Amino acid sequence: MKKSLALLAALGCFSQSSMAATTNIQNLTTITTGTLQSNFRVLSEDFGAALSYKPVTPAAALGLTGFDVGIELSATDISKSASILQALTPGATIPGTLPVPKLTVAKGLPFGIDVSAFITSVPSTDIKVTGGAISYAILEGGMVEPALTVRAAMTRLSGISEYSLSTKSLDIAVSKGILGFTPYIGAGQVWVDSSTTNSILTAAGLKAETFTQSKVFAGLNFNLGLPNFAIEADQTGGIQTISAKLGLRW
Repeated sequence: MKKSLALLAALGCFSQSSMAATTNIQNLTTITTGTLQSNFRVLSEDFGAALSYKPVTPAAALGLTGFDVGIELSATDISKSASILQALTPGATIPGTLPVPKLTVAKGLPFGIDVSAFITSVPSTDIKVTGGAISYAILEGGMVEPALTVRAAMTRLSGISEYSLSTKSLDIAVSKGILGFTPYIGAGQVWVDSSTTNSILTAAGLKAETFTQSKVFAGLNFNLGLPNFAIEADQTGGIQTISAKLGLRW
């Protein structure tokens, strides 16, 4: 049970096959506070913020021979939905913060274009989160000039019975390197699609949630030629995420 961690406890509440969960999404009907639709919206907002794409990288393009590979951990405040998740999973301990570990890779292409992807897999379940992005450096940066990039990304949650969640995002970021340290800031929009096919919930009138969340983020990348460390603070829809990544960047 330890290897499932808090991510399994939180996401597993939607899956009948999850080792950590004893209930599933249809137990939204048992919650007496709030409406069925409003509770589903709160869950969708928290998971949209937690699982949407986090760049955790400066704006500068990698270049034709560049790579960025690493292990990343994001921690998102899900305190708004913790009581709802607790009601869905009696006996489980629902944390106020949702950790999302990831394996990430990015590759530089010609003309200031980078492509990147990540995957998260929850042990002992079929739960996965995958995502990818493509970015274009409007300004590639230099000794004096900052780097400016625009990025489009998408993520998808899979492996949870009767529930689906996907996000799309668009952001712009600027960064400027100083002696191996590269601070960066950015802002954008996230589009979230959250739905269920559970017949009890749909018969009760539950509708899919499709909405946008504004995001702002700031981070610091530290590069030692090959070893690389980055940390980022993100606020999506007013929900805070802190991310850190350790890996190799060249």
